[in-house]
Amino acid sequence: MMLCAPVFAAYNSWGIPDSSEIRKDLKERWFEAPLDAVRMNLPEIHDNSAGEKFQVRLEETDSNYMIYVAPCSVINVKVYSNKGMSYQQQEVYPGDAPGAWVLIRDKKTDAPIRVRWYFCVDSDIYVQFTPYGKTALADLVIYGNYASKGSATGVTFESLYSISFEDIMKMTSVSLPWKYVTVDADRYGNVLQMAGVIQKNLGRVMYVPDAMYNENNELVQITNGKPFDSKNIEGGKLYLSSAGFLKWIADGLVEPIAGNKLNHAPLLVETVSVKENGHQGVLSQKYSLYFGLDWIRNLAAAIMSVNTGRVYKYNESGTDVTVNPFAATMTRAGTLNTVTFIEDSGYSISVLKSLLYVLAATEPGNIYFGAIRETDKTVTPEIKVFNECVVFLPYFSSNKSFGCFVFMNGRQISLDDLCMIYSDSSVYLTRVRANDNFFPD
Repeated sequence: MMLCAPVFAAYNSWGIPDSSEIRKDLKERWFEAPLDAVRMNLPEIHDNSAGEKFQVRLEETDSNYMIYVAPCSVINVKVYSNKGMSYQQQEVYPGDAPGAWVLIRDKKTDAPIRVRWYFCVDSDIYVQFTPYGKTALADLVIYGNYASKGSATGVTFESLYSISFEDIMKMTSVSLPWKYVTVDADRYGNVLQMAGVIQKNLGRVMYVPDAMYNENNELVQITNGKPFDSKNIEGGKLYLSSAGFLKWIADGLVEPIAGNKLNHAPLLVETVSVKENGHQGVLSQKYSLYFGLDWIRNLAAAIMSVNTGRVYKYNESGTDVTVNPFAATMTRAGTLNTVTFIEDSGYSISVLKSLLYVLAATEPGNIYFGAIRETDKTVTPEIKVFNECVVFLPYFSSNKSFGCFVFMNGRQISLDDLCMIYSDSSVYLTRVRANDNFFPD
């Protein structure tokens, strides 16, 4: 016990149950025995030296079989009797809970295919290892996207049968980007405060195309600065377009510092250069292809300028999100290599949830303005246009589960719904620092 305690204490710094000492005794009967022999094993319950329970069990698919070493969780179950409904606690052993370890083997050959470790509340985030010669290669997966794929570990695959997660982290500290999944849940107070204020004001917002409030708090058209007819304006309401809604948020950040709202004209400065006689240049003479992108870049740069007391243009502010954290993506057609970021286009919506997770972990306390680039199929030839604007407020809750508030057109929408609606589109992001001193008009 004296020897085990320090190891467990270090491992438990992530709050993850440790099954390594249990797995040391399972190799012959569970991990290396043929399937027919493994089928003879009934599910087993083992305790580690810290008193944590694990269940060892077999599950099968058509082509593979899995040996789970799963930690115990306690859930409340409804029980109905002649005295009414009550709750009873029941022990369960989820195969994808933090601390769960899974060995996947081939049914035909009994060969090991991979070992997967779950270490997050979000079960779509895990690390897995595949045999490669005498060693093992590692993948770090975040919502179906590989933050690292096929990284060398320098350890034998068989050693994974008894090694602890803490030791794996140390051995792969250079080869795997653990910073993408290492979070401090206490650093998102400003983000949550802003989300709460925005939510309280949503009932006042009326969506009006091309509408915003200028530096004089006048309701004007974004495209030409002309005021709206005051006869149609109802007191207490906020009349905002997609872009105007983001400016309202930006004004809530800068006005307490600068004493006034952002000026209208600088927000319309073009940020994308195209050849006049090229395809994009010809289209730009007829359509405003990059309006949304220009808007979020200029908004973020303006907020940075107010926060620092120095005037920044968009390309000097460092507010554009251009990171490339993913190597590949899981699809129905198999694993595809991923070019995460494309200049002046942004990110595929398919990586957005994974990306916001990484950004929340590595840039805690930031929110993100987004411009969605859609394909307009109503014209021939089809064109891609940045029209819709959106704001993302990612965070981690007290149990380190990921969440993200999404607001668009004066309404709240779930991140999953937005990704489904705009699944064929891309999104460009700019970063803005969240602040408790947030008072939108």
